[in-house]
Amino acid sequence: MPTSSLQKTALGHIRVLDLTRVLAGPWCAQNLADLGAEVIKVERPGSGDDTRSWGPPYLRDAEGNNTTEAAYYLAANRGKQAITVDIATPEGQQIIRELAAKSDVVLENYKVGQLKKYGLDYESLKLVKPDLVYCSITGFGQDGPYAHRAGYDFIVQGMGGFMSLTGERDDLPGGGPQKAGVAIADLMTGMYSTIAVMAALTHRDRTGEGQYIDMALLDVQVSMLANMNMNYLASGNAPKRWGNAHPNIVPYQTFATADGHIIVAAGNDGQYKKFVQIGGLPELADDPRFSTNPKRVEHRDVLVPILADMVRRKSKQEWIRLLEEAGVPCGPINTLNEVFEDPQVLARQMQINLPHPTAGQVKLVASPMKLSATPVTYPSAPPLLGQHTGSVLAAVLGYDEQQLQALKAKNII
Repeated sequence: MPTSSLQKTALGHIRVLDLTRVLAGPWCAQNLADLGAEVIKVERPGSGDDTRSWGPPYLRDAEGNNTTEAAYYLAANRGKQAITVDIATPEGQQIIRELAAKSDVVLENYKVGQLKKYGLDYESLKLVKPDLVYCSITGFGQDGPYAHRAGYDFIVQGMGGFMSLTGERDDLPGGGPQKAGVAIADLMTGMYSTIAVMAALTHRDRTGEGQYIDMALLDVQVSMLANMNMNYLASGNAPKRWGNAHPNIVPYQTFATADGHIIVAAGNDGQYKKFVQIGGLPELADDPRFSTNPKRVEHRDVLVPILADMVRRKSKQEWIRLLEEAGVPCGPINTLNEVFEDPQVLARQMQINLPHPTAGQVKLVASPMKLSATPVTYPSAPPLLGQHTGSVLAAVLGYDEQQLQALKAKNII
């Protein structure tokens, strides 16, 4: 890559061989691509990443017809080059070894031990690339009694404690465990994997030493419970579900307005006082049951129904305007159409449009990473299956047209 290009991106000097599919691994690879890395996504000939068919919805072409690219796939694969290789064949395995030898990072999320039988595990590939950074992502890690289990985000949300904290209180209608609306264990594993890869690359650049990274969805799910973990470890009592309320602060929850819902996060007594004054019930600020946060927590079952009735008397936008003017933390609960029409989201340019070979244009969500000297880049839309097989094998490995045609004839690429 030209020096001028390297200076414009943080990872323009890095090549990543991406053997992952679905979400956690592709999310990590997409982060690295956004930061400028050359990412080569390897898929099975004919079918590719499972998420390509996880629809509807699918991307539509200029005539409004469905393409073969599911929205799920589009979420995690921008900026990559896509090649197809059958790694179950000796010839396909040789292609992967040759690509690994010319790469800085290998990402994979196969079952434990599956790539070893192909000679594509870390111990095998570091023989051809001693300073390789090799990151494996699985449900439960490379060791332990669950190592050979398949890992699914939904199951891990339950096993890792998240669903014991998420959902309405058990004693209220609709109470019980609830998963997140997105695959948080997968996404956070992708984020932690990105950090681990960056750390390993920094170590390699300082010492010349590569290393193996063992990432597990369950480890990440346990780790990310943060203060709830510590609430348990400090007290010995497992935290309970509180729905849209907070165990330690009142009022810090959702409320139904006359025409929608809002969030009110009164973090101190002064904010609470302003809240009830705006609502026309200033006497609630002086009531000894509610005058301090500890008292409000103690008497939440009395106070919250009163506040809920108060909030229902005004519209969502009226509450937001009045509370913001008074400095009381608040916000709406937006649907996604409202999110992408929000002035702040628009100002931050969180939606991007990229050229697409079959749809003409594809709408995507921008990276949230804002770097001043090395901004993220969006070189290309999520690729079609095998879109770059010929160009990558020619440019990176020097394969000529005769070699490519021979591999295609044998369905290896």
